[in-house]
Amino acid sequence: MKTIQTAAVLGAGVMGRQIALNAAVNGFTVLLADTFPGACEKAAEWAGDFLAKSVEKGKSTREEADKALGRISYLKDLTQAVIGCDLVVEAIIEDEDAKKALFTEVNAHAPADAIITTNSSFIPSSRFIGIVENPGRLCNLHYFNPAMLMKLVEIVRGEHTAGETVEALKAFVQALGKEYIVVNKEIEGFVVNRLLRAVQNEAFFLYQNGIASFEDIDIGAEKGLNYPMGPFRLLDLAGIDICYMNRQKVYEQTHRPEDKPPEFLEEKYKNGEYGRKTGKGWYTYN
Repeated sequence: MKTIQTAAVLGAGVMGRQIALNAAVNGFTVLLADTFPGACEKAAEWAGDFLAKSVEKGKSTREEADKALGRISYLKDLTQAVIGCDLVVEAIIEDEDAKKALFTEVNAHAPADAIITTNSSFIPSSRFIGIVENPGRLCNLHYFNPAMLMKLVEIVRGEHTAGETVEALKAFVQALGKEYIVVNKEIEGFVVNRLLRAVQNEAFFLYQNGIASFEDIDIGAEKGLNYPMGPFRLLDLAGIDICYMNRQKVYEQTHRPEDKPPEFLEEKYKNGEYGRKTGKGWYTYN
């Protein structure tokens, strides 16, 4: 079984920077790469702030924080990041063409035995079989936002994924102090998002039909079902844009009326009200 020591995280956005820091905090050498201007600088500033707060709260020492920060290198060349790595975690935008272009470069520059994963919650790794040599090392490694705090990672096994790849990823996730579930077949939405969608569908039905306000639906879920966060509050955290785009993709594939994103969700998407990251979604944030 391959031992993972060095991880290349491609994409320094909200998810990528958290995936990178989580690995660094737990002793892994990390190369975080992003070509977007200022992305690496913002990620480095965020990591420093996050660990400074952790030290203030007594969750880590200054020495531990400094060591973790020292394990991350920031690169603006994605292909350079993967040279010599044991694991690649792709965390760029949810666009299949963009991911295919990236994996073409990864395949050309990463070691032949490097495990190659996508953090995508929607696009299965089988879409990249024709791009990656030895697709047995290809898999979805799906983190949840906020990745520094959420304890679960989905390991999604395609028919092409080798058993040793799954075992190596199990060990990696455990070394991060997280738990994993193995999804044995590629299915749209995997496990957690399918469960979430069922709750969202019912929440949307209740809201759309005027049965309860979105605030009261959230309170019902939080206080009545003991959910840490109601479905609308969770949408703001995860990103209304991501939810809308994923639902739209499903609808384009199935053409079933029940899969079409509701009008109120589309309206928020078109208005740029994505949730916490834009300052407004279902709720307003300072």
